[in-house]
Amino acid sequence: MIGFSYPALDVAPQLIGALLMFHGCGGIIVEVEAYEPDDPASHSFSGPTQRNAAMFGPPAHAYVYRSYGIHWCFNIVCRSGSAVLIRALQPTAGLDEMITRRGVNDLRLLCSGPGRLAQALAISGAQNGDRVDTQPFSLVPAAEPAAVIAGPRIGISKARDLPWRFGLKGSAYLSKAFKNPIDLSVR
Repeated sequence: MIGFSYPALDVAPQLIGALLMFHGCGGIIVEVEAYEPDDPASHSFSGPTQRNAAMFGPPAHAYVYRSYGIHWCFNIVCRSGSAVLIRALQPTAGLDEMITRRGVNDLRLLCSGPGRLAQALAISGAQNGDRVDTQPFSLVPAAEPAAVIAGPRIGISKARDLPWRFGLKGSAYLSKAFKNPIDLSVR
C-alpha cells in the first residue's frame, strides 16, 4: 500500500504506475502534480477554508474541487495541507462507460487531464473527503517501480518553475508532453 502520511513530493512519484479505480472504471496513473502547504500555487497556502478543508483532513482521502467553475479535479490528500493532483490515467477498465461520459472514442483523450479524468470516472464534489483506499475507490500500487520523469507543473500561474509534475516516461496518455524532463528512473 502507498503511504500517504508524507509530503506530497514524496508520494507523487510513487503514484505513477498505480492502478486507480472508481466504481469499476479507471486505469494506470501516468501523470500527477504535487502541492505542498508552503507552495503559493496550492489551495492550502493561505490556510484552511471551507473549500480546502479536506486538504487539512486525514491522509488517503479525496480533495475534489471545481476548476474555473467547470471541471472537477481529483486530488489525494497526503500530510496536512498537501495533496497530489491526479492529472492523467491510461484507461484500462470501464472503457465503454468512460467513452459514453466523455463522448470521445480516442482512448488517449479519455483521461488526459484532470477535468477529463474526473468526468470519465464520474468523480465529483460528492467524493470530496471520501477515503481513496476503500470502495468505491481502489488504489493498487505498481508491481514494479515505474520509469518516472519530472518537470514543471502546468495550468498554474504561481510557482510554475518547480519540477513537481511527475509522469510515466514514454506514456501516450499524458495530458501534455514534458519539456526537458528530468528522468528520475536513472537515479
